[in-house]
Amino acid sequence: MCQTIVSAIVIVLAIGLAGPGWASGDFMVYPAKGQSQDQMDRDKFECQRWATEQSGFDPLRTPTTTTPPPPKEKQVGGAGRGAVGGGLLGAGVGAIAGGRKGAGRGALIGAGSGALVGGMRRSDQQRREDQRRQQWEQEQVAQYARGRNDFNRAYQVCLEGRGYSVR
Repeated sequence: MCQTIVSAIVIVLAIGLAGPGWASGDFMVYPAKGQSQDQMDRDKFECQRWATEQSGFDPLRTPTTTTPPPPKEKQVGGAGRGAVGGGLLGAGVGAIAGGRKGAGRGALIGAGSGALVGGMRRSDQQRREDQRRQQWEQEQVAQYARGRNDFNRAYQVCLEGRGYSVR
């Protein structure tokens, strides 16, 4: 489910970055040698097919990710787990140092310290996972943009080779 959501986000970003599809007006095409509208439509279609073959990019195909998102790390214990571990450790140390009264005080100090450390570890892990996911998303968008640019160049070259002015 989460992977699907992330993939959808990447696709939306890629489409937004690349702009509208070739058919909706990336280029202004002018028949510089008096070609008819029918001829221009045929040439555009043939150039679209040729550009797809040359670039390996099809602007009519739904964008997809090329690699899976980065895996999540094995989850470390958070604040609750740290509090329990710290409390047990603190109680043991406190009992050795100060008897029964020291055990209670040590448990409180250990639980607080453990909760703090556990929360910080989990927060750091979440930050690393977020950074890896953002980097992966940026790579996917950049790869889509490169493919789109390669297609656009090939499409433009084909149309110019057939006697059209393309801007």
